[in-house]
Amino acid sequence: MDGINIVTAAELVPEIGNIYRFSNADKLARFAGIAPIRFSSGGKGKDQASGQGNVLNSIFHNLAVQQIQVAKGKNKRQRNPLFYKFYQRKLAEGKTKKQALICVMRRLVNIIYSMMKNKTEYRALSPLTELKAE
Repeated sequence: MDGINIVTAAELVPEIGNIYRFSNADKLARFAGIAPIRFSSGGKGKDQASGQGNVLNSIFHNLAVQQIQVAKGKNKRQRNPLFYKFYQRKLAEGKTKKQALICVMRRLVNIIYSMMKNKTEYRALSPLTELKAE
């Protein structure tokens, strides 16, 4: 995957550990501090990403930023057009930049979980395929 080099992979694998200890990608997202947690008091509350500050959360944040980057200069080429389009769609839905970035992070968790669980390499979607909304 564009943005994941040997160093990033070497950080991801030990931080995640044995992928089979997570029954699904939601559990991995929760472990990484990306899944929403209910913060409430007095019967009122809201869901927020906990962002527990662990190393895994930081790795996924950096990956998400890399996926939505746009090159500076004349060509303005996106690093990953599908993730960039997904991010822009989340912004258009009324999410803040931070919330939209968390959506990208969550999508990355799903992809990396699947790759590790099924022992497969990343296969980019064809240009005609779009990421589904969450």
